[in-house]
Amino acid sequence: MIANPYQKYQQLSVQTASPAQLLVMLYDGAIRFVKQGIEAIENNNIEKANTFLIKAQNVVHELIASLNYNYPIATELVRIYEYMLYQLITANTKKEKEPAIEVLTYLVDLKESWLQASKSNQSTSKEAIHG
Repeated sequence: MIANPYQKYQQLSVQTASPAQLLVMLYDGAIRFVKQGIEAIENNNIEKANTFLIKAQNVVHELIASLNYNYPIATELVRIYEYMLYQLITANTKKEKEPAIEVLTYLVDLKESWLQASKSNQSTSKEAIHG
């Protein structure tokens, strides 16, 4: 049972979100974890860097798992996501922030693309690709 009101709110948000909103939540989480991983690398906090970069990897794995391969773009997206995973692993093992910064730019760009697509009334096809 969840006692914290904020945790209850988060759980309810996830349970009532549309597929498009869930996708944006995943991107937001990945972006947050990558930023925290970069900050930890900058502060030479190896343990926190490892924790946050692994969390970011887990979110990217969720993005891959949510792809619908009936759409050709899914094949391209999985390649991008796999490259992001490679870069996150590189950043984590070498404790270098540059690969993580590269991933961060891709995540922000992809999130913005999904947001724009949903605003231009293409939400049904967007939800079908990840969904």
